[in-house]
Amino acid sequence: EVQLVESGGGLVQTGGSLRLSCATSGFTFDDYAIGWFRQAPGKEREGVSCIDSRQNSPYYADFVKGRFAISRDNRKNTVYLQMNSLKPEDTAVYYCAARIGTSFSSWGHGTQVTVSS
Repeated sequence: EVQLVESGGGLVQTGGSLRLSCATSGFTFDDYAIGWFRQAPGKEREGVSCIDSRQNSPYYADFVKGRFAISRDNRKNTVYLQMNSLKPEDTAVYYCAARIGTSFSSWGHGTQVTVSS
């Protein structure tokens, strides 16, 4: 069974940092891209960052470029999202997902990130 479990969310002040983790199991982690997404209350889910199996040219949404960094540890089957210089507009539930096939088909349950002003 494919599983993705996010952790590391919490409450932080503006300008603070958090490191999210996405622990995975049930598939060959090395072979697949992993993405981070977020959904704020009343808004649609949006892509934040993505890293492929070889860690080539990670993708970042414009609104996180220069502040967030994605990485993966293939020995631990885990992807990380280092979030720095957090802003209140970064408040959302953050999800990780595995692109198994042509789409992000397997999702975690999310972790809440709240940035206070």
